[in-house]
Amino acid sequence: MLVLDIWQDIRQHFISYILLFLVVASAFSVIYYTHMNRQTTSELEQLYTQRDELDIEWRNLLLEQNSLAEHSAIESRAKKLLNMKRPDADSEIIVTLK
Repeated sequence: MLVLDIWQDIRQHFISYILLFLVVASAFSVIYYTHMNRQTTSELEQLYTQRDELDIEWRNLLLEQNSLAEHSAIESRAKKLLNMKRPDADSEIIVTLK
């Protein structure tokens, strides 16, 4: 009766088998959570890098906006691209409202 001997052995060492199972489950959970921690840390570093790149781009856009908003820059672009010029005193018409 080999099956009966195995069953008695399992009953006799039941606590040892439960502890062995818990140790193995604990080891796998440590491996899993370590892996998840590394992935999350890697994603966080990528997001920090992306944030820094966007911050640099935003600062460059602010500088460009400030330079384009200057009156002299607008005037020079109007002269170059649209062939506009300042009106002389003879071509000015003043409209008054009564």
